[in-house]
Formats: sequence, C-alpha cells, structure tokens
Amino acid sequence: MNTRFVASLGVVALTALLDAQQPASNTLLARVDHLVFATPDLQRGIDAIEQQLGVKATPGGQHPGLGTRNALVALGPTSYLEIIGPDPDQPKPAGPRRFGIDDLTAPRIVRWVVKSSELEAVLVRAARSNVTLGAVTSGSRRRPDGVMLSWRYTDPNTVAADGLVPFFIDWGASPHPALTAARGASLVRLGAQHPDPELVQRMLDRLGLDLRVTGGFPPAIIATIDSPRGRVQLQ
Repeated sequence: MNTRFVASLGVVALTALLDAQQPASNTLLARVDHLVFATPDLQRGIDAIEQQLGVKATPGGQHPGLGTRNALVALGPTSYLEIIGPDPDQPKPAGPRRFGIDDLTAPRIVRWVVKSSELEAVLVRAARSNVTLGAVTSGSRRRPDGVMLSWRYTDPNTVAADGLVPFFIDWGASPHPALTAARGASLVRLGAQHPDPELVQRMLDRLGLDLRVTGGFPPAIIATIDSPRGRVQLQ
C-alpha cells in the first residue's frame, strides 16, 4: 500500500505541491459519502489506519450473507472511511466477497461512494452517457448498539474504470454512519490516477463529478486526510 506521512519538516512545500496537483473541491467533497478501504484481514486494516491516521476505527457491523464486516472512521459530518474485510463469524459466501477482498494482499482504497437521493435518475443519466452503473438494490447491517441501518445503492458489484467510477448511495431515514464513527480525521482532497486518464475523466464528467484524474499506474483513488498524525495521503 502506497501511503505518505507529512512530517513537520517540509510540510509547507509538500502541501503546496499537493494543492497544485489537485485543488480542493468543496462541491466534490460534499458529495463524497464514503471511501471503501478493503483489506484481506479486518484487524490488519484497522491497525494500518490507526498507525497512519492516529485514529482507532469504531466497529461498524456485519454484512449478513456477504461474509464481511466493517469498522469506520469519520472524515466529516456525513462522510467516512469504511474499513471492510472478511468476517470470521460468518461462513464464507458461495461467491467471492465484494471489492476483491479475497484476492487482496494488502489494504487499499478500492472504491469511492457518492451521496444521492435520486438513484433512478442517476442510472438514467449514466445510461444516456454510456456509463455503466449497477442496478439499484438495497442493503442493511446492524450496529453494535442494535440499531439497524438500511440503504439503497447502485450495485457495487458493477465496476467501471477499475473502480474509479463510483457507486451511489441513499441512506434514506437511517442515521448516517459518520455520526457514530471514530472522530479525529478530515478529508481535504480526493483525486485519482489511471493509465487512461482521459477516458476516465470523460466518464466522470458525464456523471457531473469533478474528480480530477491524472495519468499513472496502477489505477488508484488518492485521498488526502488531515489527522492527528498530520496530513496523510492514502490510496
């Protein structure tokens, strides 16, 4: 996993470089619901984030029938980092776990998720623009305190542009997960790299998403986060 810690020495120069490469977009950040940080072992992912950000993730809950569970770190009032990995208390599902978890060798950000209260309209817009999103489906999980969360989303099993095209989510009447997630971190910038940045940028533009994509390999979602450890770049 490629991460960068900002030490006190040189922080001004590095911050200026990051700002030049990817100007912060308040509009984009306001639309980010969460980042999916997938890991082959949940505790390993929790430990990695605690080491890098200085924040210990709050237990989230199980995803029944999917063989996964998660832990959360708030990145803002209505955005968070979802650390997701295999759930040892569930039998292995018949098919592969979501987000390529079964094939991962190290934790990394694999997807980003955008808020929307008009999922069907998003699908229509995407189809007209020749961008493939998954059908609208539903999900649920129970928090450790017993509160049941439910949501609707475009199926995350549909992956476009190596995961750089997001899926969309609507929490409806459920309390947003960021409200009970561990605090101390804040998302200040989001960008991406891809071997064919022009193609991916066109797809995002058609969806009205101003995520900037630069050339690079491997494909990656790059988050800049302010944390107790300083400014950290996570991908």
